[in-house]
Amino acid sequence: MNSDNINTPDNDNTFLSRGCCRKPSINNQNNDIFNNGCCKLDGFDWLKNIDLPATAQNFECVEVRFKNSRKDFYRLPDGLELGTGDIVAVEASPGHDLGLVSLTGETARIQMKRKGIDPQSADIKKLYRRAKTYDIEKWLQSVDKEDRTMLNTRKIARDLKLKMKVNDVEYQGDNTKAIFYFTAEERVDFRELIKLLADEFKIRIEMRQIGIRQEAARLGGIGSCGRELCCATWMTNFRSVTTASARVQQLSLNPQKLAGQCSKLKCCLSYEYDNYVDTLSEFPDQNIILKTKKGDAAHQKTDVFGRIFWYAYIDNPGKFVAVPVDKVKHIIVLNKKNKLPDNLEDFTTYKETKENYESVIEYDDINRFDKKKRKKQ
Repeated sequence: MNSDNINTPDNDNTFLSRGCCRKPSINNQNNDIFNNGCCKLDGFDWLKNIDLPATAQNFECVEVRFKNSRKDFYRLPDGLELGTGDIVAVEASPGHDLGLVSLTGETARIQMKRKGIDPQSADIKKLYRRAKTYDIEKWLQSVDKEDRTMLNTRKIARDLKLKMKVNDVEYQGDNTKAIFYFTAEERVDFRELIKLLADEFKIRIEMRQIGIRQEAARLGGIGSCGRELCCATWMTNFRSVTTASARVQQLSLNPQKLAGQCSKLKCCLSYEYDNYVDTLSEFPDQNIILKTKKGDAAHQKTDVFGRIFWYAYIDNPGKFVAVPVDKVKHIIVLNKKNKLPDNLEDFTTYKETKENYESVIEYDDINRFDKKKRKKQ
């Protein structure tokens, strides 16, 4: 069977990071080189089955995908119609680059509007043509050199004792320029490095410093949730995350659990943060002591979305009483009027004590014993 006809991703496919489900071939049209879901930051064209009005004109710009998360918009020449997955030659500085069309038509228009890019701007570069055979042949040669170039660059940087990490190299499609992505904690003087790289690889060198989160996005990986990293699959904007997000969500401030593969706080800590803030804004102050005839009770923990406060009597801290937020507000109002309810148990939904739990030994699926606590039936 000819490997050029296989549409499933190949483990040895160096073009997978560019959105190709297999390596391009110089012997066919490469019409089936792209499949949705085989690349990072894949886009869904939800308008592709909707026909434009007869008087409307096709949108003049398309979005083109390059290596990993790099995308850009280009202006089409007159009379050229393209579809998602077409390999195209686009304007670069200097020369030209090759990429895959990722969005066309009205979907590309909406994407440009979302990113604040004016389709009429003179800064939008040109799309030249569909890639020809000699374009793809040179593209194949360029991409095959990327890993070897990255390893040699790391060795040169180490010999120069530069405190930097080269984590990715992207060759331009015409093999005249390469972008070197690196991370560094301090400012790096890489002028000597550029001279050595230009002499070694005989190409134009461009150095781009990226952050640790951008490095994780380019390299990819599996998160603690068991899924691919959000930054490597769909997320394009990095939102600032602080420990305040963990505190608001009642999470334990354990750095090992809160940090992602980039050693920074996980981006997913901000996903539900606004929802927690809105919900907690309706809750009473947790520091308020509830007074009853049975005794004073102090707040212990909160079930935010269950809208339940857990209290324990100061004289009996081992016994927790769950009180709905509305009932807590009612008790606070009574206390302000110098009225004391008989006890909290009259308002509770569930009582949690140490006797509600038992230690058990469970045998799991990976052949090891695990001691756990579970509620008694």
